[in-house]
Amino acid sequence: MDIRIFRGGLTAACLLVVAACTGSPSSGNNAAGGSGGKHTMIKAGDDAGTQAITAFVSARPGDVIEFGCGFFDIDSTLLLSHVEDITVKGCGRDKTVLSFKNNNAPEGILIDSANGIRISDLTVADTDGNGFELRTADHVTLTNVRAFWSSNGGRTSPEAISAADADAEGSFASKLHVACTAPPIRNPNVPENAILGGTTSPDYTPSDRAGRYGIYPVKSRNVLVEKSESVGASDAGIYVGQSSNIIIRDSRAVYNVFGFEIENVQVGMYENNLAECNTGGFLVYDLDKLTQYGSRTIVRGNVARNNNTYNFTEGGFVANVPPGSGMITLSYDRIDIYDNVFEDNNTGGILHVSYELFPEGFGRPGDRKIDFYSEGVRIFDNTFINNGNNLPVPTSDDLQSADLARALPAIMGLKNQFGGDQYRGAHILWDGLMDELDSDCEYPRMDNANNDPVPEDEYLTGKPDYRTGGAGYRGESAPEPDCRYNGYKFDGQGNRKTPDWWFSCIEDNNSFSSDSLRYANFHGLKGLNGVIDAFIQSDSVTSAMENQDPEGFVAAVTNLLGTILNPGNVTDLQDFPSDFDMSVNDCKTRFGSTLDQLPDVVIPAFEPTGEFDDGAQGDANELCNAAVADGQVNFAATTVACPLLQQYNLFADSEDPRSAPNSGGVPFVLNTKLFSDYSVKYRVAFIPPGKKAAYNDSSSGNAPNAGIIYPEGTILAKTFAFLNGANEEVIETRLLIKRSQANGTPVWSGLPYIWTTDEGTGERIAVLQKIGGSASVAWDYIDADSGTHYTGSTGNYAIPTAGQCLSCHSNQDQEGGTAPIGPKVRNMNRLYKSESSIVTAQSTHEIAGQNQLKYLCDTGRMSGCPSFSIDPSGYANVERIPKYNVPGDSGNAAGSDEDTEARARAWLETNCAHCHNPSGFAANTGFYVDVFRDVDSSHGICKGVTAAGAEGTNGRTKDIVPTKANESVLDFRISQAAEGRPAARMPPIARSRTDAAAHSLIADWINNVIDGSYDDAGCESD
Repeated sequence: MDIRIFRGGLTAACLLVVAACTGSPSSGNNAAGGSGGKHTMIKAGDDAGTQAITAFVSARPGDVIEFGCGFFDIDSTLLLSHVEDITVKGCGRDKTVLSFKNNNAPEGILIDSANGIRISDLTVADTDGNGFELRTADHVTLTNVRAFWSSNGGRTSPEAISAADADAEGSFASKLHVACTAPPIRNPNVPENAILGGTTSPDYTPSDRAGRYGIYPVKSRNVLVEKSESVGASDAGIYVGQSSNIIIRDSRAVYNVFGFEIENVQVGMYENNLAECNTGGFLVYDLDKLTQYGSRTIVRGNVARNNNTYNFTEGGFVANVPPGSGMITLSYDRIDIYDNVFEDNNTGGILHVSYELFPEGFGRPGDRKIDFYSEGVRIFDNTFINNGNNLPVPTSDDLQSADLARALPAIMGLKNQFGGDQYRGAHILWDGLMDELDSDCEYPRMDNANNDPVPEDEYLTGKPDYRTGGAGYRGESAPEPDCRYNGYKFDGQGNRKTPDWWFSCIEDNNSFSSDSLRYANFHGLKGLNGVIDAFIQSDSVTSAMENQDPEGFVAAVTNLLGTILNPGNVTDLQDFPSDFDMSVNDCKTRFGSTLDQLPDVVIPAFEPTGEFDDGAQGDANELCNAAVADGQVNFAATTVACPLLQQYNLFADSEDPRSAPNSGGVPFVLNTKLFSDYSVKYRVAFIPPGKKAAYNDSSSGNAPNAGIIYPEGTILAKTFAFLNGANEEVIETRLLIKRSQANGTPVWSGLPYIWTTDEGTGERIAVLQKIGGSASVAWDYIDADSGTHYTGSTGNYAIPTAGQCLSCHSNQDQEGGTAPIGPKVRNMNRLYKSESSIVTAQSTHEIAGQNQLKYLCDTGRMSGCPSFSIDPSGYANVERIPKYNVPGDSGNAAGSDEDTEARARAWLETNCAHCHNPSGFAANTGFYVDVFRDVDSSHGICKGVTAAGAEGTNGRTKDIVPTKANESVLDFRISQAAEGRPAARMPPIARSRTDAAAHSLIADWINNVIDGSYDDAGCESD
């Protein structure tokens, strides 16, 4: 057996973890740090990765984790979760480089459900996903940090940053400092661009193989990012999503697709930043189908210059962004834009657009909660220089695929030309689209007993705040309304309230250079009915490209775009040309006042809560080594983390976790389980003597993650083994232990143990490994439920860190910590039968052949039970999800649409929904697959991708496209094609191989069961 504990040997790692568990310093110079915590100094070297992982998973309030100067090869995400008051620092972002090139997980540094975190003076390099990611965090400060992807491919670059790049003074500046002089304006992968040129840069080569986001706070609050930088992200450099009270200042974004992206943020301030050589500089917008919509952002003192790099991402909204955009506003209310410089952006300085600009099927949301329009935008005291004077030409690929977004700059240029100016953009471009009062659409209401109105937004009078629905669908935000309410914008006579709900106020104190068109209202796509077809009906572009005729290509494109002027294609001639009258934006003259200036964002001082503890208490050495009677679990030790699994005395044979459970422990199996590289699992629940679990199903109104409620002191053990013919190799045992925090609230602690052989005694032991590991394994067996023969191997079976356990098991609607996922009533409603064909004391336990729920109730281990009746298949008359790999197990005819959908949704619930729900780790995606949800756009049907990035979409644009699995992001991410890509495969941690049966089932469901009637707006590929 080949087991690897990341970068350290097994013995060294064991000593580190045992030391951490007993309160000794984890490594290095351990002077006191923080608020009475320990100070861990990590120096560059062969075991630095192991030391770093250990320090992060063992961090406690007040700790300081310090990296010395040098290059650090880190092969696991550094995760701080459910902890507070932690400082992480290096010796300077040019001198401390944490490389995640060899990490088999997506993120570099991940902060999840943690408060009061400070990170400074280091660079995170070459992650497969995000550089710095903050999720549901509060009071996080990033100072003088950098997210960096090596030129020409990030981790796949032939010249990826390495230890050899340090100079004599130990600085990596020559590699990390990226200038912005001449960005590549054309995609080198498009054939005709080889003859048109402009495909390279002397500074840097961007790549869609780089990670997604550089610095990414999401669903967080009170975040400060300062003096920081992102280089080369394939989506956005510094991206704040669905967060509140955010300050980004004195930072730089270069050679990202978008430099600074502000999505669904409530109260943000972006000041004195530099966005250069990106595709777009600043984006302030709202995405649809999310649990928070944004408003109130200040953009001041920034510079957006030379943002002309070709768009090198795929999938998601950002793939639509035209190169040359200094700033874009979209579907976001109340923005103050002042004291900024917009310079040398080829399409425009500011693009002020709405979702109405996009036709149905081409980016327009079907969500009826979202407001399509940006209103209350105030633009004053800015400087505009040389914007809009080199519009990007759509490529042959864009034209042939009718990619309207990529053709938008050309359309704007022609509209400006037709309006009497030149073929060019402008300093400020507006699509001219505004909504009219929908007098038939009533104020939306919540789906509760009283039919209460949705609460109003605290700051935007009359606007519904869908975040606080509360009594809607299982604790989610308010349900989808019947119509898009907009009455708050109008007075009792149907007149728009001004200036509050006017689209923008542009004041006369802005400075506009005379080398560019000052302002253009291009009237959206009005006058273009029929022109989209013209973009894909010409062979002249392709012919010129194939003949390597650059002049012919330009002429062909010009002629093709000229068809817009054909009266047969222009249906509303009066609306086709742009107009240049900026007086409509002169709020002071027109309305007598302008918008009130937004107040500065203030982040309050961090105050430790004292609530972040794992319930551990007592002397670990004394409790773990206490003598216990034969056959009795050491329940007294559940308040601590014992270094050895054997110290809990869970099994009759201490060397075999498949042996008889002590203290009446009960084996159990699940109808549909989390796939983990074809392992077989042995699960046992140990309930303390005199205590009972509580029956808890969905009828109680709890959130979809809620399951059976276990008493304090419960231990849930899950052993992972690989069955290979007549041999079975036990790899790891994970424990979930329920404790109480100091304030009395329940918390679950997750402890991973790896099985090995003691070098001294020759006995099999399981050693606590909070830093995780990996193993080479093989399997060859017949599945106990489906009868399918599975055979294969992997050299990368992943044993998660304790922190990674938290990222999956922690949901806001569950008990704290690593709460159980699998043991829900609906997933345990079945007869017990071991997953393995090996005969063990657990496979022959008295529960064998009995309904598991009824057994727990009949033996007094669970209270609050209903009256059971058991059908001939062994199922009780209570809720149940089917075995996903057994056709007909849903109770419907095998192969029927109903059966296929029920089994597909069962697999999605156990493999995806623990994160993809409104309270989970992936709540920011808006893609929710909890089992009770209607299969509609919130379930991913026809829903555009929110946060997958280029590497997570493989060029696909919708989560699920009915009848077209090969165009659905879901299908790609669970397929074999995503196996070797940590930021693409789903689930990201549990597997290195593909569940072939599940992939086939999900594809069948998408192709043959789901249809367009699930989505109100229909579903067309972009």
